[in-house]
Amino acid sequence: MTTNPPTARRVAVVVALLVVALAAAVVGGLVIGPTPISTWRVVGDLFSHLGLGHSTLTSLQSTIVWQLRAPRMVLGLLAGSMLAVAGGTYQGVFRNPLADPYLLGVAAGAGLGATFAIVQVGGGLSTPTWTPLLAFVGAIGAVTVTWLVGGRGHYSNAATLILAGVAVSALLTSVQTYLQQSSLGSMTRVYIWLLGSLASASWSSVELVAPYVVVCILVSVAAGRALDVMSVGEDESRSLGLPVRRVRLIVIVASSLGTAAIVSVAGLIGFVGIIVPHIVRLLVGTSYRRILPISVLFGAAFMVFADTIARTVLAPSELPLGVVTALVGAPVFVVILSLRRRASL
Repeated sequence: MTTNPPTARRVAVVVALLVVALAAAVVGGLVIGPTPISTWRVVGDLFSHLGLGHSTLTSLQSTIVWQLRAPRMVLGLLAGSMLAVAGGTYQGVFRNPLADPYLLGVAAGAGLGATFAIVQVGGGLSTPTWTPLLAFVGAIGAVTVTWLVGGRGHYSNAATLILAGVAVSALLTSVQTYLQQSSLGSMTRVYIWLLGSLASASWSSVELVAPYVVVCILVSVAAGRALDVMSVGEDESRSLGLPVRRVRLIVIVASSLGTAAIVSVAGLIGFVGIIVPHIVRLLVGTSYRRILPISVLFGAAFMVFADTIARTVLAPSELPLGVVTALVGAPVFVVILSLRRRASL
């Protein structure tokens, strides 16, 4: 069964709807919480920062909005957009619809780095301030080892890199499990970190990851045309003059670096990198020149909505963000697979 490519009008409608959804997510992220604050007061405060009108928020409400909710919302925007675009680029460069941002060992390396920080630096009793740094180093180290093992040879290909990533992930996960078992008191803190959360978000963490994420997103989106060419196959792409290994290296470095930055401050948040590009692909077609930039919008809105659910559904307690994305993402992914199966019949 073949489908007609989406029209420019359809793509424009999808983009417009996502912009509206993103705006709603931003306002909801600032308004919704244990302390009720009027939507109009928050919107009025936003306009007052632009020099339009004046704010009616109290000093306490202003602190809640701008020091607690705003950095969490902004970090959610960065995390969702980065994970979504990284998933799209991984699926394109590996020509594998199940590829996700953690494919080459990012998750295992970050998990090992965070576990080491909690167990060795924090003594299993606290989550030290070094955790993001060690998680970032672990994630980048894992991807580097994967590339050295599976990506350097002249005849290396996507399948070799994936196998190398699986092997490196298995090794690092086993080391992480050993560290956890050696300090049983740290298991709760490690698991909380591994399930992902934006609860510790602050403007300092936003400033820490924003440069990496913005640059990596721009590089990944710019690679859309090259990924479209690579979709016909590696040999065909080379015959068309595309430097496949160079493009693959640039895309993997950008996606992995940005993902590692997000994982270092938010933990492991699953399903975003898989389901968002799939949904976008169903809406706007198979061209990565459309999939990647639209995934940025979709991923950002989805993450902020998911985080709003995570921090309010069991208030004053909080669900791990990774649990919410899995609860939403798993059923959606099943539906997507069903639709794809019917379309192929």
